[in-house]
Amino acid sequence: MKYVIGLLCLNFIVFFHELGHFIFARIFGVKVLSFSIGMGPVILHKTIKGIDYRLSLLPIGGYCAMEGEKDFQKALEDGSPSVSKNPESLYGVHPLKRAMIAFAGPFFNFILAIMAFTVISMVGYTYYTTSNKIVIPDETIESPAREAGLLTGDKIIKINDMQIETFLDIQQQVAIRPKEELKVTVDRDGEILVFYITTLINKDQGNGVLGIMCDLNEHLKLEAPTYSFFPAIGQGFVETGKTISMTFKTLGILFKGVKLTNVVSGPARISSILGESVQEGFAANFRAGLYSILELISLISISLGIMNLLPIPVFDGGIILFALIEFIIKKEIPPKLQVKIQFIGIIIIALLVALSVSSDIFYFISQWRTSK
Repeated sequence: MKYVIGLLCLNFIVFFHELGHFIFARIFGVKVLSFSIGMGPVILHKTIKGIDYRLSLLPIGGYCAMEGEKDFQKALEDGSPSVSKNPESLYGVHPLKRAMIAFAGPFFNFILAIMAFTVISMVGYTYYTTSNKIVIPDETIESPAREAGLLTGDKIIKINDMQIETFLDIQQQVAIRPKEELKVTVDRDGEILVFYITTLINKDQGNGVLGIMCDLNEHLKLEAPTYSFFPAIGQGFVETGKTISMTFKTLGILFKGVKLTNVVSGPARISSILGESVQEGFAANFRAGLYSILELISLISISLGIMNLLPIPVFDGGIILFALIEFIIKKEIPPKLQVKIQFIGIIIIALLVALSVSSDIFYFISQWRTSK
């Protein structure tokens, strides 16, 4: 059941992304041929005003097919030096309009995250953590904090310029900063001390490690603040901005020697995580379930939006990049060059798919072994 729930959530995120392309294509006069929820063979479809709306067999995404997406390939086959200038075609409209249509998908992902965070800010949630008092592990565990001079009982009150109140705050600040020097301010029995500590990296999970533990005698049950409608919208923007920033930092961690098969997830693992989180959340209470599903939808939607903005051919970011180049140089990119660039993009996507699928396989094998 958790996979069904997860797939439904994942498909909704992809649907919202494709809805952005659909709406902006219509705004800028590009003809939409079909709009599908799901991929692969079509199960159901209905044509309304020239657009074929489809429900496809494989619940792993969706698409918005537009007039002229393959025009440069057709031009190459016909030996033409340029693509068709059909005003209803994706490559027949002004380059800036094409860039906006491509940007609309990721933009809608960010809008979805803002909406989800807005609801979270209005409803609120309960969370459990411990205080900012730390415990230093024994000598058998590598600890940059211990080597720098931190002691059990110290209270971390600031990391860099970020105020720290709970152990959750510490985790959030350290996790996204592996192999980085941190300015850690502690309160030691009323005396304020400053330490400079370079974190380690957990190569299995890709997070930074300070080498400290929480004080289990300092349990806290806290309520997140709630907001009325308009302040909640503002908070939605703030949280989305923070998450976008965190996601970019996380992308940088991929180049610090982490095990990619552990930190890169495919649709199967994402669906599993989504479904499991939703089930566990609603098993506790409705508010916990709502928070779980909306937070994960926000995180995945933002990740999908940022991934699609990467300047890789075939991705939205690649279309935006070449549309901007065309606008700047005032010259159309030759169809032959576009086909070669797209081929490179297809290879990159194939490698990413292979990585995500192998990552999912390794993950579920390890889960199966753990359960035995």
